[in-house]
Amino acid sequence: MESSNGVFNNEQLLSTIATNNGHGEDVEYFDGWKAYDNDPYHPSNNPNGVIQMGLAENQLSFDLIKEWMVKNPQASICTHEGVNKFTDIAIFQDYHGLPKFRSAVAKFMGKARGDRVSFDPERIVMSGGATGANETLMFCLADPGEAFLVPSPYYPAFNRDLGWRTGVKLIPITCESWNKITEEALKSAYEDAQNKKIRVKGLIITNPSNPLGTVQDFDTLKMLVNFVNDKRIHLVCDEIFAATVFNSPRLISVAEVIKDMPHVNYDLFHIIYSLSKDLGMPGFRVGVVYSYNDRVVTTARKMSSFGLVSSQTQYMLASLLSDDVFVTSYLDKSRERLSQRHKHLTRELAKVGIQCLKSNAGLFVWMDLRHLLKKPTKEEELKLWKVIINDVKINVSPGSSFHCNEAGWFRVCFANMDDETVDVSLQRIRTFVRRENKESNNNNDNTQKPNLKKRKEMMKLSRLSFNSRRFEETPNLLSPHSPIPQSPLVKART
Repeated sequence: MESSNGVFNNEQLLSTIATNNGHGEDVEYFDGWKAYDNDPYHPSNNPNGVIQMGLAENQLSFDLIKEWMVKNPQASICTHEGVNKFTDIAIFQDYHGLPKFRSAVAKFMGKARGDRVSFDPERIVMSGGATGANETLMFCLADPGEAFLVPSPYYPAFNRDLGWRTGVKLIPITCESWNKITEEALKSAYEDAQNKKIRVKGLIITNPSNPLGTVQDFDTLKMLVNFVNDKRIHLVCDEIFAATVFNSPRLISVAEVIKDMPHVNYDLFHIIYSLSKDLGMPGFRVGVVYSYNDRVVTTARKMSSFGLVSSQTQYMLASLLSDDVFVTSYLDKSRERLSQRHKHLTRELAKVGIQCLKSNAGLFVWMDLRHLLKKPTKEEELKLWKVIINDVKINVSPGSSFHCNEAGWFRVCFANMDDETVDVSLQRIRTFVRRENKESNNNNDNTQKPNLKKRKEMMKLSRLSFNSRRFEETPNLLSPHSPIPQSPLVKART
């Protein structure tokens, strides 16, 4: 079918995926990134540009990794010390991955969880980042039109990662007390989907939470395990922030929970992991599907042909992650640096009256700006967000993009910049809050002044009226101690 100018419409020429907006690139979460891309902050080249606080990257410990690489040049096939392995690595394309790499990743996953649980290298399936891992797993677990439950607020790109190409639906579970998933809420969401004739294939959670930076407790995880086991649906645990827990309570992995529950069907449990957050290497595109289901492992491994991790990356990381001394030191120092940055940011925000949800993990805080909203609505939240983007020149992510049902919350990332940039962003926030408070006070003054003037005029009229009548009414004046009700004027004069 041709358009008026003789050009065919794309809807007729292209697939549904190519012409729909299922990627979600038009939501506020990605709009903030675009604002940064169009006007990126630089301390000298563009000091008035937008500061990126909407990207959950961990750049606080790159110096440790660089130092290791300098000391271990043989880990790279692009160095004099490692070039003798160039041919072997350059032609390697087995989608199982390098055995040494899978073993090293399995060992690192255990260390990131305090060595309280171990992982089998034979169940490690590679993928192109957590995005690819999530999608691969959805292809294995559900058909188009089927659904996964997900507690809200949740990572905005889940709609893209889990549903754009797979056709899987996401059904939010409303959590009453910040990511505390109750059995009642879970049952309600499940039953509501059933009433709508939607087949629920599973539940997906992030632990630690993105965007809240909190961890699930043992009892909640055990409840989730029992729920999916009873319903014979899947539980997918996205644990990509496992090693970012910098304070108590500690992370409890679902792997730790089910190892002491032999009655459950292990085929229902799966973990998503990557090195993007814990090691700060999103550009290396290392994602992992770890499944206790043999058929899922086999199928996902076949699918990994569409998104393999490069053999050169595998080779280098196998060496780095096999260095126990380095890994132990790195994890300790990374957590300490995250803790210090988190403490600095929340302390400085508190000084200007901005509170954050108490958190102990992740690369971000959940900032409370409800007091700056004129009305507790999504529309007012987005108005405030646009001011923060365009005037304050900071990209933070509005809570509504995380499907938060309470307006006024924002995710603020703190680990993707140096100390100086953090301080610049804090100064911008201080200036903004003081301006908002001043405007609010001025508005209150302007509202109060007419009222005060009106009250004075009324009082003056009342006094004149009272004085003009006082001598006429003197015989009827009541004692202050009279049991008969008196006028407010009489009370005021006594």
